Amino acid sequence: MTPHLPPRETLTVEFKSDRKKLSDTDLIEALVCLANAEGGELWLGVEDDGTPTGLHAEHRLLEGMAGMVAARTSPSLSVQAEAVEVDGVTVARIHVPKAHGEVATTSGVYLRRRVKHDGTPECVAMLPHERASRASSFGLIDVSAQPVAGATLADLDPLERERLRQAVQQYGGDRVLLELDDEALDGALTLTARQPDGSRVPTLTGLLLVGRETSLRQWVPTHEFAFQVLAQQAVRFNEFRRFPLLKALDWLETNFRPYNPEDELQVGLFRVPVPKVDMGAFREAVANALIHRDYHRLGAVHVRLEDEALVVSNPGGLVDGVTLANLLVTEPRPRNPTLADAMKRIGVVERSGRGVDKIFRGMLKFGRPAPDYSYTTAQSVVLRLPTAEADLDFRRLVVEHERATNTELPIDSLIALAALRESKRVTADELAVQIQRDTTSAKRTLEALTEAGLVEAHGSTRGRSYTLSASLYQAVGDKAAYTRQAGFAPIQHEQMVLSYVRQHGSIKRAEVMGLCRLSAEQAKELLTKLRDENRLILQGEKRGSHYVLGPGA
Repeated sequence: MTPHLPPRETLTVEFKSDRKKLSDTDLIEALVCLANAEGGELWLGVEDDGTPTGLHAEHRLLEGMAGMVAARTSPSLSVQAEAVEVDGVTVARIHVPKAHGEVATTSGVYLRRRVKHDGTPECVAMLPHERASRASSFGLIDVSAQPVAGATLADLDPLERERLRQAVQQYGGDRVLLELDDEALDGALTLTARQPDGSRVPTLTGLLLVGRETSLRQWVPTHEFAFQVLAQQAVRFNEFRRFPLLKALDWLETNFRPYNPEDELQVGLFRVPVPKVDMGAFREAVANALIHRDYHRLGAVHVRLEDEALVVSNPGGLVDGVTLANLLVTEPRPRNPTLADAMKRIGVVERSGRGVDKIFRGMLKFGRPAPDYSYTTAQSVVLRLPTAEADLDFRRLVVEHERATNTELPIDSLIALAALRESKRVTADELAVQIQRDTTSAKRTLEALTEAGLVEAHGSTRGRSYTLSASLYQAVGDKAAYTRQAGFAPIQHEQMVLSYVRQHGSIKRAEVMGLCRLSAEQAKELLTKLRDENRLILQGEKRGSHYVLGPGA
């Protein structure tokens, strides 16, 4: 299949004219530029406006191009070139992979492609901090473990060390840390790094966790966070701070609480709190933003309460390998592994690294919409936690089920129930997309909910669909909704069978199974009902048995 010439240049598409023979240097730099962004394709022999004008005579033999590119890039860039006929002229399509890390020309030129404010792309020099930022996003270096040049042990604050020890107790962290003296604690959490001369120097993690505020301003100028409250477009709270991280979390939580009213729900003898925003989800979202932000980029971590959502954003996009489509299931890939590990051992964030699950649980268990990461860009991760009214009946049902089984509902089950409440009816294939797993896993989740009495299955194995159970609809006081969802299918099946018989004269049980996607037993029940109502008449015996229209049809 011949590839089509794209209509315009983008972040991943570059056009280069070859009428005057593009120099090898210009070609190599253009390819390096693409590789240091998202990769893509360079179309040689195409003008900037997208007009194909063809290859120079010396570029028509493409066989040696990949070797020339590999020889003039470091590390060697592997490209694929092919000739493509466009509007009667031959052009070259050069496929460029995304570089894992960074790639330069052998003359030491580092370039990257970016999109300008008007939407058009350009190639710019990669500055040292951008190269380090890229390396950390690929997991090639751990910036948080690096010693901070110029910083000394005097930049670490004894009061913040004490706060760290209290946090270990408060959050149920690794109690071994409480038995260590300062130097051993520094070593255990990599708060300092030992130099060749035996002296110790604070790392980025050390400064961020127990550094003095004045030292953070001096040595980590990119570190800043803000808490903002916007109500009906009016700013009610808007303050920026540069505290070390444990103090930052305390400050953010303290200032957020007055804006987070809490109702109570009576479940049996227990009172269950129902806050506007689940504090576990709040803490995990804010801690994740502070831990996983790109400390090479200027810009604050923003915690902003809007009319309809709490929005948490941080500089630096998702790290390589993490996408919106695998956020729930991918292995944890922290941008700053040493900092992330220290926060886990202190107990501030999930020890498993699956903090996203905690954020999802904090929303879905109250019947609220799922967390929304869709505003995330290559420059920043943006998380919206909708502050819609909680569904108290649903929350009661979840609490009762979890108390009865003495276990929390798995996150996939909560996503499934949320999907059913919104879509009314789902298949395993549809749920698989939402839980970011395969269809088998989705089916397992739905069948487990069916066994628990929360969900009902309809149809045969192949075309099986699921609705919330009658007991669940009854629990939330919406019996009519259940009748609409569960009752619709049998009526529809009856009409499908009768319509088939009108068209084809008769129908067999196997044909009913295929037509309505029912099991053998379900098809038998449907045909028996239609026969009892005189709408169908059974003719023939055994293998020859079939049904024709009856007088009541």
